[in-house]
Amino acid sequence: MVKGEKKSRAAELVTREYTINLHKRLHGISFKNRAPRAIKEIRKFAQSTMGTTDVRVDVKLNKFVWHKGVRSVPYRVRVRLSRKKNDDEDAKEKFFTLVTFVPVPTFKGLQTVKVDEA
Repeated sequence: MVKGEKKSRAAELVTREYTINLHKRLHGISFKNRAPRAIKEIRKFAQSTMGTTDVRVDVKLNKFVWHKGVRSVPYRVRVRLSRKKNDDEDAKEKFFTLVTFVPVPTFKGLQTVKVDEA
């Protein structure tokens, strides 16, 4: 890389799969705030890993977080984070992150995986 050239990591279109441990992020949170806080924590995780402030959570992921009620949020969730181009001309950012739910039978031995957009 030539000196003075800076290429932002956030400028690439990329898709990765992560396992988010919601149990440690919700420890000590009161019952009626657990599911809403879980969604906020997923948004926060997506912002920090993908480097975009515009994060959109899929409906199926929201349903999975809430399917056991407001108190009994699942301990872990497998998500696919996709950084995509924003089509709006008047948008503040060029990219947004789409967070979708990935159903898995077990979380044992799963790593972060880069997904090919085919």
